[in-house]
Amino acid sequence: MRGRHVVFVVSMILLAAGWNVSGEFAGDYSKLSGIIIPGFASTQLRAWSILDCPYSPLDFNPLDLVWLDTTKLLSAVNCWLKCMMLDPYNQTDHSECKSRPDSGLSAITELDPGYITGPLSSVWKEWIKWCIEFGIEANAIIAVPYDWRLSPSKLEERDLYFHKLKLTFETALKLRGGPSIVFAHSLGNNVFRYFLEWLKLEIAPKEYRRWLDDHIHAYFAVGAPLLGAIETVKATLSGATFGLPVSEGTARLMFNTFGSSIWMLPFSKYCTTDNVYRRHFSGGNRKNHHAYHCDEHEHRSDYSGWPTNIINIEVPSIRGNEAYPSFVETAQTNSSGMECGFPMQLSFSAREVSDGTFFKAIKDYDPDSERLLHLLKKSYHDDPILNPLTPWERPPLKNIFCIYGVDSKTEVGYYFAPSGKPYPDNWIVTDVIYEFVGSLYSRSGNLVEGNPGATSGDETVPYHSLSWCKNWLGAKVNITRTPQSEHDGSDVQVHRNKEHQHGEDIIPNMTRLPTVKYITYYEDSESFPGTRTAVWELDKANHRNIVRSPALMRELWLEMWHDIHPDKKSKFVTKAKRGPLRDEDCYWDYGKARCAWPEHCEYRYLFGDVHLGQSCRLKNSTSHLLSHYV
Repeated sequence: MRGRHVVFVVSMILLAAGWNVSGEFAGDYSKLSGIIIPGFASTQLRAWSILDCPYSPLDFNPLDLVWLDTTKLLSAVNCWLKCMMLDPYNQTDHSECKSRPDSGLSAITELDPGYITGPLSSVWKEWIKWCIEFGIEANAIIAVPYDWRLSPSKLEERDLYFHKLKLTFETALKLRGGPSIVFAHSLGNNVFRYFLEWLKLEIAPKEYRRWLDDHIHAYFAVGAPLLGAIETVKATLSGATFGLPVSEGTARLMFNTFGSSIWMLPFSKYCTTDNVYRRHFSGGNRKNHHAYHCDEHEHRSDYSGWPTNIINIEVPSIRGNEAYPSFVETAQTNSSGMECGFPMQLSFSAREVSDGTFFKAIKDYDPDSERLLHLLKKSYHDDPILNPLTPWERPPLKNIFCIYGVDSKTEVGYYFAPSGKPYPDNWIVTDVIYEFVGSLYSRSGNLVEGNPGATSGDETVPYHSLSWCKNWLGAKVNITRTPQSEHDGSDVQVHRNKEHQHGEDIIPNMTRLPTVKYITYYEDSESFPGTRTAVWELDKANHRNIVRSPALMRELWLEMWHDIHPDKKSKFVTKAKRGPLRDEDCYWDYGKARCAWPEHCEYRYLFGDVHLGQSCRLKNSTSHLLSHYV
């Protein structure tokens, strides 16, 4: 699920450790830890084999970078693919090469370190710099990389990942004396969800909630594909290169061997499975363990609640008793087969994609369908812990912040047709349906009928999927809209105690200036005692770049600082105004020939400054400035 560039669907951030206010923070940040769960393609993979690459001066040796080393990808693509691809049926490594995830923060900061490639593949580097600048201790930042190619059950079976993640939380508590803040981005949220369900079967039911309260203070879900992502379908059928110098067919071959390829398929919000405890203690009949059922809304609604059908695919109609030849055959056979049948268009909703109906329908036309059906059933529908292709109710955690970008042109549906070429290039995308500004458009710009949401997604994940977490909010919600940049409060809009019905979107009646990017905060006005839920929507925040957003970093820091402060006066940090917190936030106002924000910033030249903006620095310490946000 990615755009056209090297997209690294990464996980999230961390903020912890200590200041004191008065000059210092009064909250004991030194006891907090931040645990970062990376997303899809956001962890370095290293070779754990010796592989001789013919016709290339570069071989693979143990601990060599595989994901991502663009030099070896360009010079020895066949060798590189051996180290990346898995067996699609049992998720084992290639017989000649295996890769394993790297560990530590270095595994998630830059995927392909280098003077040119480093900035292009930067993931968490800016976040780490931000944490260091605020005095966060090194042992307060804990990255938990994983092999993002694997299905959730295989993560535990092969790497004991969820056992290790549990130990990470327990070690952080013992080391620092306090709970952790979880930061997950994109697929990292799916991983964390599975961990919470896995944990139910590892801990006695009466101790489960206590364990969560003791070990997890807050959960920040950023860019979470809570109902799946449409781009996964494109990657499965025609290939998504993620900006790498490979063909779409090659990318498809690789992607469809990953067990995680199905983890992000779009699914219906109306279809669920049995509760994990009921499955675990039901005792015997396996058929009851994975009961999948949809409520009446699924059959009454169009498109499984999504804006439009996910897939519209053209296949040849069948004449007589002979099935149409498989596309695994040669291009010549495909072409002659096309001449024998008339094209027929089939449409599939999100439910029909996630329950396997779509893959069964094209089974005679695509050799990957059989493998994907096997993977779908074995690793998802029959998973003993959780069927991840079902909607996620609010996790039983004290503090949850769901954060995502909105108002960007995002793909929500595709039209596919046979290309006349052999597998893996047998499908082409003939049209794309986008959501944007509350409407649906085709690739040519024509309006399309459907059920568009109030706004659009983040260029990768549709709004329908991102905004599912609004259902985690309480019956009454406070809504605040402010500019993303530093502001004096003159453009802040507030609606208090807005009624919220579960299952319905919350659409604020607020104005926007066309030149301003806003953050819209939805925060519980009423909630269960001891819990808080908030949803933040950031205008024009791109899915992969949101984790590098200065506005997001600032808001996360302020929220956590406010949360720990003993003298806080409100449930959430005030949104009344936002001033600079770092020297980098000060800049030169050329219109007034002075540093902007004169009450906070001053001109103070230091040797090495090369322009006026660099010489604008904070007048007071950051701790003094933060005292205004209690």
